[in-house]
Amino acid sequence: MPIALLVVDDHTLFRRGLVALLSQDGRFHVAGEAGDIGEALRCVERSKPDLILLDNHLPGVLGVDGIATLKDAAPGTRILMLTVSENEDDLSAALQAGADGYLLKTVELDRLSESIIKVLDGESVVSPEMMTKLVAAFRSKAPPTSNGEVAAVNGGRNGDAPVPGLQDEPAIALLSAREREVLALIARGDSNKVIARKLDIAETTVKIHVQHILRKLQLSSRVQAAVYAAGRELG
Repeated sequence: MPIALLVVDDHTLFRRGLVALLSQDGRFHVAGEAGDIGEALRCVERSKPDLILLDNHLPGVLGVDGIATLKDAAPGTRILMLTVSENEDDLSAALQAGADGYLLKTVELDRLSESIIKVLDGESVVSPEMMTKLVAAFRSKAPPTSNGEVAAVNGGRNGDAPVPGLQDEPAIALLSAREREVLALIARGDSNKVIARKLDIAETTVKIHVQHILRKLQLSSRVQAAVYAAGRELG
């Protein structure tokens, strides 16, 4: 079955253009479109989408402020932010509210389609430009611990609990030299394809390394891995 999508954006031309482009991909079925959170909620109840592409700057209720309500209405639905906002506070708020990814509207269609698939496979995706800002924001806001390391930061869908593994310092010793290289590149915002090219290895090998890194560090996403790497020497 094609993946059911809901596109939420108040700019009619952009929204309908995006709907037209996504509809040409046989993997997707655009089950609905909306211009604000209220309309999006009605669409969610009717169409039960697998994933919502959500703009932030919506009339009335901002996208980030509507995430929790949309998640309550459709607990199994993934939410991928697609916005022009490059503000790191918007990014942090979206991820803490439960967004499964954050992409800028400058993203290429192929990258957007790939990101939709990744999110439905359980990955978190963030535009490379925003990944750098995310790491910088956590570095500046997280208080240092007594030994100078960056303290654990709140994140994920809980919003109150620290990211797992961030305070478990011995866990870093479990990583192989290659896994540390991959982790450092993840922190730079590089995709698996770019990492494979830089390290001259197969993309499938990179995916395996990423899985091992997340398992060993008890993390659940690339975003958490990037934050983990921000406060540590990996060389």
